[in-house]
Amino acid sequence: MTKDLTTSRIDRQNILNNEMAIEEIQDQSGIIGIEWDGKTYLTREAVASFFAVDIRTISRYIEQNNTELTENGYVVLRGQRLKSFLSSLPEDFAKDINVPSKIRQLGVFDFKAFLNMAMLLSESEKARALRQLMLDIVIDLINCRTGGGTKYINQRDKDYIGSALQEENYRRQFTDALKVYVADDRYKYAHFTDIIYVSIFKEKAHEYKKIFDLKASDKVRDTFYSEILDIIAAYESGLSDAIKKRYESIGRVLSITETEELFHEFESMALWKPLIQRGRTKMASRDMALRDAFHYQLSEYGNRQYRCGKSDKRQSVLFSRISAGSVNDNNDNRGIVNEQICGKRQMPSCAALNTQRL
Repeated sequence: MTKDLTTSRIDRQNILNNEMAIEEIQDQSGIIGIEWDGKTYLTREAVASFFAVDIRTISRYIEQNNTELTENGYVVLRGQRLKSFLSSLPEDFAKDINVPSKIRQLGVFDFKAFLNMAMLLSESEKARALRQLMLDIVIDLINCRTGGGTKYINQRDKDYIGSALQEENYRRQFTDALKVYVADDRYKYAHFTDIIYVSIFKEKAHEYKKIFDLKASDKVRDTFYSEILDIIAAYESGLSDAIKKRYESIGRVLSITETEELFHEFESMALWKPLIQRGRTKMASRDMALRDAFHYQLSEYGNRQYRCGKSDKRQSVLFSRISAGSVNDNNDNRGIVNEQICGKRQMPSCAALNTQRL
């Protein structure tokens, strides 16, 4: 992931919405704060001390990004909540974390909000190092989950991680919409997932798995290119909203048939045509060249040379490797997932953060 977290709220939120990544980052970073109400908290003063910046810098960032930080766990404690927080502190601990003895309110960050601040803070070298640790851990988590191998060469794309995290968020919205607004049916999740896949690349999940000889436990989305993931995310986001609005309009849950009709209205919109055309072309050409996988349903989108004999196929493979661009064995960008087996990639030393125990 090469995008700058300090400038992209979408990229920041994609990481912060990944609970598994947040837990792993907390474990790897070794940062300890104040345990209260089932979470780890740090005061504004402690955050300023950790990042080696003035408290006024932290206050300025809070003022400029208050909505984002609040949504991710920053809170100003008052009244009984403040009293409860202070009472949870060990004796004399308030002095150690620069909490005045008599206060009426106190701003605190839970760990997620603390990471949010690290993503925003451009003046701090420690914040920069923590951002790099976050990205490395997210890369490792995805690589560990998929296990590496040529079937996952799609993950070398510099945009893959951002697209994968974004799609996970929209997938959750889509399944929630199906759960709440569509009639109960044990097969509806798989059914509408297949409908989306067929609309985008003409194959159901089990057909796609057969092409790549994926195991039952393998997730097909771990093999998708970023362009395909982005289209799926757009479908899921738009459909979630459309299903909810139709539910509110008719005042009852939708039947499976009604939801299918709504989907066909949605997919027929002209705006999808250029996006799907591009996605199908890249899937067909890249998979044949880089994975030796042929999508029969997408044959019209592949390079015709693939069907012209060995000599032409070799030329086509070379052409596709060059045109793909994102597949480069010599690329040393830290944001690109290299082809490897889980566990072989060394996690960066957390000592580099000069982590403080807060």
